[in-house]
Amino acid sequence: MAILGIDIGGSGVKGAPVDTGQGELLAERYRVPTPQPADVTSVVEAVAEVAGRFDGYDRVGVTFPGVVVDGVIRTAANVDKSWIGAPAARLFTERLGRPVSVLNDADAAGVAEVAFGAGRDERGLVMMLTFGTGIGSALFLDGTLIPNTELGHLELDGGDAELRASDRAREQEDLSWEQWAPRVQNYLRHVEMLLSPRLFVIGGGVSKKADKWLPLVEIRTPIVPATLLNNAGIIGAAVTAGQAAGHPGAVRVEADRPAAEGVAAGAHEG
Repeated sequence: MAILGIDIGGSGVKGAPVDTGQGELLAERYRVPTPQPADVTSVVEAVAEVAGRFDGYDRVGVTFPGVVVDGVIRTAANVDKSWIGAPAARLFTERLGRPVSVLNDADAAGVAEVAFGAGRDERGLVMMLTFGTGIGSALFLDGTLIPNTELGHLELDGGDAELRASDRAREQEDLSWEQWAPRVQNYLRHVEMLLSPRLFVIGGGVSKKADKWLPLVEIRTPIVPATLLNNAGIIGAAVTAGQAAGHPGAVRVEADRPAAEGVAAGAHEG
């Protein structure tokens, strides 16, 4: 089944049709710059432009950089604050003429990694963390998404964790990998103490350079780099739309779908 996945980011809106059985893009992804300002009307039109490049799909999954509850935006990071309170799933559905599911961007990346990537076949509590402009988080229990965790905003050293341990903080303070890694370690140890996950999956741009800093991080929990990189959000959005059976706003990713279907995030066999 081909489902269109679209990933809204702070700098670009990109999308492609996805084979949700294999977790692969069916065409080269198409990208347009995120409008500035990234207000509701402009972003809806940017999504429509991306969607208009493809055909042959009947459902759409869209990621959003903020908290999404029942298809409604509750917070807006790196886009215009006019999005707060906007019924995103309904707006996209009306504009595209097809059922649209909307979920948090880190959640979408996590769905892809648990379904097809570094978190596949992992039971128990698995956490995906994306280190970029901020720190995004996605939490899964036996393959089922617990949405909108926003654990990048935990307090660390008296302030917001992502202000010290994000990739943006590393760049702004011109930190070497050796200087930045202890901050990440401090953050991960704090999360370990709170949640005791079975596995950390690390995404974001720093995952492509994991060899430079990951060996410097010493924690109890196994930690691995993400494998799907820039396509994770697109794939995760499409998988979620498929599981939502096209109902706008659904964000739950069930773990008990048959593994042969390949669409469940972390579809596990007992």
